[in-house]
Amino acid sequence: MSYRWSTLPRVLYIEPGNPQLPGAVPDPRGVNFSIFSRHATCMILCLYEAPDADRPAASFRLDPRRNKTGDIWHCYVPGLKPNTLYMWRAEGPFAPLEGHRYNPNKVLIDPYAKALTDGSANLCSAFAYDEHSPDRDLSFSEKQNDGCMPKCVVVDDAFDWEGDTPLNYPLKECIIYETHVRGLTRSPSAPVRHHGTYRGVTEMIEYFSKLGITSLELMPVQEFDSHERFRSNPLTGEPLSNYWGYAPIAFFAPRTAYAFPDEVDHARYEPSHPVKEFKYMVRELHKAGIEVILDVVFNHTAEGNEMGPTLSFRGIDNAIYYMLAPDRRHYLNYSGCGNTLNCNHPVLRTFIRECLRYWVVTMHVDGFRFDLGSILGRDSQGRLLENPPVIESIAEDPLLRNTKIIAEAWDAGGAYQVGSFPGGRWAEWNDRFRDDVRRYWRGDEGFTRHLATRLSGSSDLYSGNGKKPFHSINFITSHDGFTLNDLVSYSQKHNEINGEENRDGQQENYSSNYGVEGPTENEFIEQTRNRQIKNFFATLLLSIGTPMLLGGDEFRRTQQGNNNPYCHDKPFNWYDWSLLKRHRDIHRFVTLLIDFRKRHPAFRREDFFRGEPEHHDWSIADILWYDEHGRPPDWMGSGKVLQARLNYRESEAAHSISYLLIFNAGTEACTVSVPVDHLPSPWRKVIDTSLPSPHDFEREDEAPSLPDPQSLIILPRTLIFLIAT
Repeated sequence: MSYRWSTLPRVLYIEPGNPQLPGAVPDPRGVNFSIFSRHATCMILCLYEAPDADRPAASFRLDPRRNKTGDIWHCYVPGLKPNTLYMWRAEGPFAPLEGHRYNPNKVLIDPYAKALTDGSANLCSAFAYDEHSPDRDLSFSEKQNDGCMPKCVVVDDAFDWEGDTPLNYPLKECIIYETHVRGLTRSPSAPVRHHGTYRGVTEMIEYFSKLGITSLELMPVQEFDSHERFRSNPLTGEPLSNYWGYAPIAFFAPRTAYAFPDEVDHARYEPSHPVKEFKYMVRELHKAGIEVILDVVFNHTAEGNEMGPTLSFRGIDNAIYYMLAPDRRHYLNYSGCGNTLNCNHPVLRTFIRECLRYWVVTMHVDGFRFDLGSILGRDSQGRLLENPPVIESIAEDPLLRNTKIIAEAWDAGGAYQVGSFPGGRWAEWNDRFRDDVRRYWRGDEGFTRHLATRLSGSSDLYSGNGKKPFHSINFITSHDGFTLNDLVSYSQKHNEINGEENRDGQQENYSSNYGVEGPTENEFIEQTRNRQIKNFFATLLLSIGTPMLLGGDEFRRTQQGNNNPYCHDKPFNWYDWSLLKRHRDIHRFVTLLIDFRKRHPAFRREDFFRGEPEHHDWSIADILWYDEHGRPPDWMGSGKVLQARLNYRESEAAHSISYLLIFNAGTEACTVSVPVDHLPSPWRKVIDTSLPSPHDFEREDEAPSLPDPQSLIILPRTLIFLIAT
């Protein structure tokens, strides 16, 4: 690969520089460099003339008397320009039993690097062990790794934003669509020119706008290592990859591979091209009214455990950046990925906050979803803190004040904090919603009461800690688990091709195949699956809270029963857009649901239901519950039919609207007594998931009134939705 990189000046020298400018910051006269290391005895700046150079064109040893302030090493190099390529070396003790792993033979990625030349394309060879003893991590390698490491890029942040700023919609107004930048458009079936890229995402804007989503949540785009070194597909022998991206190596740098279609000639582009492509994507999405939320991984890095490679943090200051075991040689592993970042150390707190600020202020993103967010609440020994400094500082940071912050409120070390995640304004992925709704529609006994709780905003989790219903990110499916199609097509996970003998992935999925495992031509089973998919979507989008859809579910995307396909950059893991035509009835149903939710504020309420009138002149409560006989439900019973009546009036001067959701998760049809008291008009049936399209979702002005206003028949595994305006 060749780039139009910046040519180095003939004469190079360094000046003291400014310690308050982290990373590499250009100005008209040159570039300022600074980097943190408390325990290094010397830092060496290396400059390169090509991305694949196996030795620097110039290097500078920083004098601690002249080029160090506190723990910050710094220098200024006149004459350098944006697109200069650089790396660092660190000298210091190689003493694993003291927590130090310095090795000046290894070039290191700047933690504040804003771009890398070719991402992790060459990192595979950097991971090859140089040592041959059984205790390899205690050996010292003299092999240099310059040639196989991506180079850091000096980036000029100038960009014509055309007046853009983050949209920052209130959470209660949001409909989130989770997707993977590459997987979204990598398939030849995708209706784009730039497959698998940021540009491909912008080419999908019209589709997103018509679907009606407000917010795009992107799986990791911060530069990551894509190599899976230890396993291969046992069926084909092909090496596996880290496709999802949960292996970060440069937290400020957008992924280079997503800036270039596979067939592009990289020589046409400068190294900072990925930054410009990312900004272009954000700007164009914002023009269409679509937010950008990033899935960020501040819980571990790609350096792994003591047997892993030295790429950046380990070689800069291992004892500061990572949680170390009491013996100092091994790593505490609350991420399940070999190491855990020491997030509540003051240096890490500053790093995380400055990184988030960069993505918001310079890259204009609207929010973040924090992978394994509970790790942010652990101290250096791994203990959960009552008031974790980094979580509070993110929530209270003045530059992030309007930014969405969403926690995956658990980690691989056993912490589970859904409903109790600290830090005030944090929203949470609500997996209780996921599991309870799945189990209800599967027909599990005793889940009607749980459905009611989830439908009404999960007050059991959020009402007692000052949070609002919209702090619950409701979802049925996410990247982590089955797609919605697979949830109703497989009773068991099928992860054999992951190379872990089907042991990986979530063990219990609360799924059902309804008679056949996987694809089938059986018409009845397919009708049942379609009906259940519509039931799930209607429950999600008509529940109180912030809904999140998994991309591709709206046209029954499948992963062939694999509920953990993180390691496959293969067609089965890419969106097959030919399914959009085949399942246009599902797509239509979801589009109409989203439109309905956006037009009816009753489903975007800020406060929990009180079970009493919302206005003093009303005689009917804001929510009422009934069984199939029109009586109060037996919440401890085993019934599978539930009616939920929502009564809404935005203000005392506004007209009232009543909504009735009727659920039947059973396998038998039943006659339901419909409440008719205090109705503003007769009930009209908008949704009936047992009917074929287009009668499954009627437009409100065309929806038929009930033939018998006091009762109706609801078929098995069906959701009916009535409205009276």
